Amino acid sequence: MKKLGILILAFSAQIFLAQASRFVYQVTMKPDAANPSDIKTENAYLDVNKEKSIFYSENRMKRDSIFGRARQTGSFNFDRSQMQSLRSNIDFTIEKDFKTGTKTFTSRIARDQYSYDEDRPMEWKILPETTRIGDYKTQKAETNFGGRTWYAWFTTDVPFQDGPYKFSGLPGLIVKVEDSKGDYSFDLKETKKIAELQNLDSFGSVIKVKRKDYEKQNAAFRNDPVSFFQAQMSSGRGGSGISAPMSRSGGGMRQPDPNQRKQMEERIKEEIKKTNNPIEIQ
Repeated sequence: MKKLGILILAFSAQIFLAQASRFVYQVTMKPDAANPSDIKTENAYLDVNKEKSIFYSENRMKRDSIFGRARQTGSFNFDRSQMQSLRSNIDFTIEKDFKTGTKTFTSRIARDQYSYDEDRPMEWKILPETTRIGDYKTQKAETNFGGRTWYAWFTTDVPFQDGPYKFSGLPGLIVKVEDSKGDYSFDLKETKKIAELQNLDSFGSVIKVKRKDYEKQNAAFRNDPVSFFQAQMSSGRGGSGISAPMSRSGGGMRQPDPNQRKQMEERIKEEIKKTNNPIEIQ
């Protein structure tokens, strides 16, 4: 009977790995260290097949769908309130290549898309504590990554050594992971089969850099976003992002609307002030 059980488990794992799966996580964040009561919650997807996985926000997929339909119809008259409601605090994607072990982080800084391969190993300490989370029997593990101590609960019932964000490398799927300060948590809420992994549109070319260079660029943007935008535009880049608000001049040419542009700049500065507690603090 024991051998039969092992065979059934192995067969189930083969079926699981032969298909694409979507793991839906509820992500809870406290992006503003000065206002810990401001808690943001949204869903994110971990799409997995036998070769790789992609982690991204649910709102990202919805926005891509809207932009895709707009390109097909040629109509870009968006419902501003709808697009505003789909803005995400998970403004990145992470792709893990299981064969090479590469984790590629991609995110936009101002108007440009940047990506880098994670260069820091994630070393886990598996702890004896076990608990049941939903339908899964899980075991606890601990790691230090990005300046935070993280606690994860993983299950060997699902044959993927993967998890949300950059987390992976445990002997099973990560069902829950949270940092010791309670600023960030990822909780598995749903599992479903999908036909294939989501094809995310990058909306332009992606600039490949080293992680340290990405961090320098991001710090420069946060320090002075207006100058950063201007530098991108003067260098001839910036076509990959959302264009600055425009208005018609007398000759019919579209020119930047200075009033709307100022409003956009002030909004960006305010958003930066309220996102001072990143998931990685070093």
